[in-house]
Amino acid sequence: MSKRQHAREADGTRSSWETNGQDFQAFYQENVTLLYRFVLSHVGNREEAEDLTSQVFLKAVRGMNPERGSQAMRKWLYQVARTTIADSWRNYSRLPTGSLDELSDAGWDGSAAGEPAMDSVVSSHPGERVKRLMQALPEHYRAVLNCRFLLNLLIRDTATRLGLTEANVKVVPFRALKRAAVVEHVASRSL
Repeated sequence: MSKRQHAREADGTRSSWETNGQDFQAFYQENVTLLYRFVLSHVGNREEAEDLTSQVFLKAVRGMNPERGSQAMRKWLYQVARTTIADSWRNYSRLPTGSLDELSDAGWDGSAAGEPAMDSVVSSHPGERVKRLMQALPEHYRAVLNCRFLLNLLIRDTATRLGLTEANVKVVPFRALKRAAVVEHVASRSL
């Protein structure tokens, strides 16, 4: 709890948001769409943007001073959003990751063809799981994923290299992830 909140509790005063939820609701309605778009532009994922937007407003309701002007509150809200996004990225970057060397050592050549048996797609070893899922994808999905994420090529360079449009290169990773999720779900249900 902040010093300001302690002081208000001590002298018995409360902010208008603490006594009147309609003030906060109006502030929320005025800012939620723009804030969501701001967060989405930074994280690029709808679900994560929704989660982070709600976190920002939860932080805002606890610490914002409604006696300040609406412009100052909006500015503060966006600062809270920036720090919440940064915190999210920090937490994400601390997750354990594997290396491509580990995948190579495990026998993955990155261009394997053929469809594996469904029961071999589900594996407890992450490298083996990635290998099996990649093999289950169509060749053009694998090619785009290899260029974009293993070779770290730009969208434009990937499109040129593979003879695709930039729009197609942008959408293929999402389609590949959806297909991989379906393959994994079907494989896990058949075991």
